[in-house]
Amino acid sequence: MSIRVTVVRGETLESEHSVDGVVVDAQGVILAATSRPDRVTFFRSSAKPFQMLPLVERGHFDALGLPERLLALIAASHNGEPMHVAGARAILAACGRTEQDLECGFQWPEHHPTVKMLREAPHEARTGIYNNCSGKHSGMIALAVSEGWPVVGYTKVDHPVQVAALDAIADVCGVERAGLPLGTDGCSAPNPAMTLIAMARGYARFAAARDDAATPRERALARIRRAMLENPELVAGTGRFCTALMRVTQGRLVTKTGAEGVQCVGDPARGLGIVVKAVDGTRRAVAPALVGWLRALDLMSAAEADALAEFGRPILTNHRQLVVGRITAAEFPAWRESPAPTVSEATRG
Repeated sequence: MSIRVTVVRGETLESEHSVDGVVVDAQGVILAATSRPDRVTFFRSSAKPFQMLPLVERGHFDALGLPERLLALIAASHNGEPMHVAGARAILAACGRTEQDLECGFQWPEHHPTVKMLREAPHEARTGIYNNCSGKHSGMIALAVSEGWPVVGYTKVDHPVQVAALDAIADVCGVERAGLPLGTDGCSAPNPAMTLIAMARGYARFAAARDDAATPRERALARIRRAMLENPELVAGTGRFCTALMRVTQGRLVTKTGAEGVQCVGDPARGLGIVVKAVDGTRRAVAPALVGWLRALDLMSAAEADALAEFGRPILTNHRQLVVGRITAAEFPAWRESPAPTVSEATRG
């Protein structure tokens, strides 16, 4: 079975989407799943918290003297709001580079006032700093500068920045780096494909990581998670699902979206990783499926689900703002076995 997301106009079913998903614990045990948890797809931007690990665990982020909150921006798919643009510029300035070094390309932001500003500004103002991945790319440039690697070409698959990032992703998710399928992301950086199980395993490790862990990698994971939870507005922005989910759950769940209908969640208290993927890549199916499933598994309270209703049970309106339909999700897989007891209160935040 898959999670079924329906689009109803009036009282008639107009469209439907299938969503696959899986929940695993910190040991990688599947606790709940649709019929295709082994579906292979690209990690896309949900991999960002792991792509930045080399910058953090090697001490470069601290050496740059940047505020901790900017870890959230390096892991972000942001709206291009002023706070996001200023943060990315601060990262670049700290390592002596500028937005002209970015290889992510210009992208119209999702923040409407910024779009208006850019339409009225000279064409040369449209740089990669407004790309939703500019935080990640600024972090990649910072890693290259800190390691003494070339900045030009840092998005190439054989560049040391990308080799380090892909190795980190593979390690956290428990997959072999050799032979990992690769594609080019929208921002020009290489991106790996793997099963939903592997992605969820990575997010379970992300959730369970502790500040007092023995290894730099685990401590870096805990720092990145904390920065995201304490600064959810930097991870996405105004009107975005990632930001709203982390705010509503008050740091109890960490989440990161990816293109083509991917959404990953970590539950630090339980050490769980949760992933959903809209089979057809439709963004509108993701939040209803995830909110509905988290509620069905009792990983989200009724009050939290209600607070996320604009994402989890969106109402459809037309150009006159008349209500014409709704999007809902149903058919949620149940627990195969109960999740582990709370890992530790120390894993929160």
